[in-house]
Amino acid sequence: MSVSTAFRRQLEGYSLTTAEILYHMPDHPHLLQTFVWQHHDLFPEFPELRRFLAFWQETLDGPLHSVKVAHSRLIKPAELRTVAGEFQLH
Repeated sequence: MSVSTAFRRQLEGYSLTTAEILYHMPDHPHLLQTFVWQHHDLFPEFPELRRFLAFWQETLDGPLHSVKVAHSRLIKPAELRTVAGEFQLH
């Protein structure tokens, strides 16, 4: 029985990364289009995202406008902890 590549990558520190990519449409450069990219990537270098963006710039016609990145180490819910006591003020 072999271990999946995704599981192996998680053990190496990779986790789900989402990037919202805004780019100029090739035929209408004044209009922006959105592309959402999701992949397991390594924080904070993001080698997979960088590789994808390099491919985009070399191969595709729509020039990039901006990229927003969401990753569990960048954004995560507040951590909860139990309270050992309760104090009441009048």
